[in-house]
Amino acid sequence: MSGVKELAYVVYEVGDLADWEHFGVELLGMQLGERGADRFTLRLDEKAHRWIVTRGPAEDLVTSGYEVEGDAELDALVEKLRAAGLQVEEGDAALAADRRVERIFATTDPMGNRVELVTGLADADTPFASASLLGEFVTGAGGAGHQVLLAHGVSREEYLGFYQGLLGFRISDIIVEELSPGIVADLIFLHCNGRHHSVAFGDMPSPKRTHHFMVEVTDIRDVGLAYDRCMDARQPFEMTLGMHPNDQMFSFYVHTPSGFAVEYGWGGLVIDDATWQVRTLDRLHSWGHRPPGVVAELLAAAPSPLHSTEPSPLDSTEGEER
Repeated sequence: MSGVKELAYVVYEVGDLADWEHFGVELLGMQLGERGADRFTLRLDEKAHRWIVTRGPAEDLVTSGYEVEGDAELDALVEKLRAAGLQVEEGDAALAADRRVERIFATTDPMGNRVELVTGLADADTPFASASLLGEFVTGAGGAGHQVLLAHGVSREEYLGFYQGLLGFRISDIIVEELSPGIVADLIFLHCNGRHHSVAFGDMPSPKRTHHFMVEVTDIRDVGLAYDRCMDARQPFEMTLGMHPNDQMFSFYVHTPSGFAVEYGWGGLVIDDATWQVRTLDRLHSWGHRPPGVVAELLAAAPSPLHSTEPSPLDSTEGEER
């Protein structure tokens, strides 16, 4: 395999570690990995970590770690990047130990995002166990999940030259939707394995480097349970339950304590490159995924239900004594 094989991990720099630990473990159902004075890690599977959360001012993504098949593939990829004029630095033993990988090189993408290329992401010493999930997170050959990054004015040609031309991603599809007069969402989705996309790009108005990270679960009930946990915790939502037309993900979006979002989903499409055809779609959502403010307005404007003298069986417990 030439290029990267999966999105292995991400590193976030955040201001409040306690809020983030509660968000990841109690609300999303991840497992705490390691905890230190200025960092902790979160597990989604048998790996040592998938998210690394460090203390700092960015409140944003600071690193994306992509795994390569092996030493020969990593060496070839590093040589390819350097031949293209990119600066690529080999990480020392301390960085490799922090990331729990065998080898590591670092470069930057055209938007200035740090990209780490690694081999041998280690397994944890103990099996994965979530206190909340009925099923599991979907990882394996598909990696940790997907992320949508902000282009910040960098041309599509330029960032595709890096991700497609150098790292070996393939285009999954494109979505172009006019959200309102003169406001157009134009996103492109890229894959490096069977997961519909491991990274996507759009030029949306946001100061963040990342729009969201998606985690997928094997049991649809876990989407509903996480939705309730986030709602009960008064965690701000970005979008309600809904479905995307391209990857067919059933999901909701909730804000992290740092302000960008997590998509929590089930049922994502798996791509077969032998038969896949790139499409351009005209909508981001098949249904749902509404902003919570819009939903609140619609519910507030709904007429009151007709009063009835007959009690609803759902509103009464009298039937329990019959």
